[in-house]
Amino acid sequence: MATTYDYEEAPATYDEGRHQDLGYDPNFVPDSVKSFVVHLYRHIREKNVYEIHQMYEISFQTLSDRLFKDTPWPSVDAVAHYVDNDQVFCLLYREMWFRHLYARLSPTLKQRIDSWDNYCSLFQVVLHRVVNMQLPNQWLWDMVDEFVYQFQSFCQYRAKMKNKTEQEIALLRQYDQAWNVYGVLNYLQAFVEKSNIIQILKQEKEGLEQFTATDGYDYSGGSNVLKVLGYFSMVGLLRVHCLLGDYQTGLKCLLPIDISQQGVYTSVIGSHIATIYHYGFANLMLRRYVEAIREFNKMLLYIYKTKQYHQKSPQYDQILKKNEQMYALLAICLSLCPQVKLVDETVNSQLREKYGEKMARMQRYDDEAFVIYDELFSYACPKFITPSAPSFEEPLVNYNQDAYRLQLKLFLYEVKQQQLLSGVRTFLKVYSTISLGKLANYMEVDEPTLRTILLTYKHKTHAVDSDGKIISNADVDFYIDDDMIHVVESKAVKRYGDYFLRQIVKLEGVINDMDRIKLE
Repeated sequence: MATTYDYEEAPATYDEGRHQDLGYDPNFVPDSVKSFVVHLYRHIREKNVYEIHQMYEISFQTLSDRLFKDTPWPSVDAVAHYVDNDQVFCLLYREMWFRHLYARLSPTLKQRIDSWDNYCSLFQVVLHRVVNMQLPNQWLWDMVDEFVYQFQSFCQYRAKMKNKTEQEIALLRQYDQAWNVYGVLNYLQAFVEKSNIIQILKQEKEGLEQFTATDGYDYSGGSNVLKVLGYFSMVGLLRVHCLLGDYQTGLKCLLPIDISQQGVYTSVIGSHIATIYHYGFANLMLRRYVEAIREFNKMLLYIYKTKQYHQKSPQYDQILKKNEQMYALLAICLSLCPQVKLVDETVNSQLREKYGEKMARMQRYDDEAFVIYDELFSYACPKFITPSAPSFEEPLVNYNQDAYRLQLKLFLYEVKQQQLLSGVRTFLKVYSTISLGKLANYMEVDEPTLRTILLTYKHKTHAVDSDGKIISNADVDFYIDDDMIHVVESKAVKRYGDYFLRQIVKLEGVINDMDRIKLE
């Protein structure tokens, strides 16, 4: 059981209250913060992962809510002497300091640049020195996640050039390497390579390593920091490449992690959701609809079953938001590739409740349907970025929406190409065999045009997977032999198990209700 320290529940002292009334003083350190910092430093030195996790996940949030709702935490200089001026701890404290600032306030340009410098210093220590620490997976994931988020936020901020002051423009010119896309990618890639995580995961498959079984922790007295940062950096690289619109490369970065199995990425709910969200989105944009549907379905079912356990988590709002976005992406996938048999009944029921009417209208492929596709894509897509620095010479313009508009344009172009296919699919579902001439007559086109449409159907319902193999997304397939079209429809596998399980749960509910009734 976690030790309960004074800083968790103690009411604010007079001095702490005065500090809040008089505004923010970066050098003022309340007693509860002193206690927090000293205990956290001690637990990190002792490698007490459980206590570190409790303090990081619960106590830090409690103090933030009570003392620093709309102000930053005390500066690192103010707390450094409580922790023997330990360089690594001070870098970790500043990492949390900046994360709190981004979450509660709006950072200035100088603070964004300072945060980049802090990440550079922290990552250099991890990469080039022996770091004798064990940190919770949650904290290590949050480091990678926040690093990518702040990069994305900086790119969006920098792209809004119209209202920049001369001082801000001068700072952007001076610190042109801050949050540089190559720097961000290099750090993430350096973690992957230096940690040797790809080799570790390969050896684990051969039974020579115990990385997943121990959740990445080192129980022999070593450090988990570099290995786990390397592992989560693969997810970070997927996310960055999705923000840049390079989906193929993003999926290649994730290849060493087998997402069909439980792994360290599933040990942290935020990591689990981010991995599947970006993996599914990348597959959607590469027309691998079946793979996207399969993974969205599994993730949505997992959230449906477990979200009540995360209600007190700081990530709860983010979990709900990503849940809604994945339902929107699943609606898009099923409208472009009607493979409902891949979706669990619970997820399908939720989906029909949220988007049933819109999905029916999306099948019509008229102007109204394109508006819905636009709406769902815009709501559920990542916040795409333009990573290049602005041109300071030209008239200053905002270009923060350019990357999003380009990805939306490419997506809607793909949807429009699917318009012809809806008619073909309708006829193929009705017939087991039909002549080319007859189908051409029904579709009111000539035979050469019909052959082109059928080839387009074949092309659009097939994609290339990560191994370079051609995979089919089609719910209805066909082949042509002597001007006759032979239809091959995939049969849905009936799931009797799910039905019986639901009935058992209902019966148990009825029995429990009956037990509560008092008979006179």
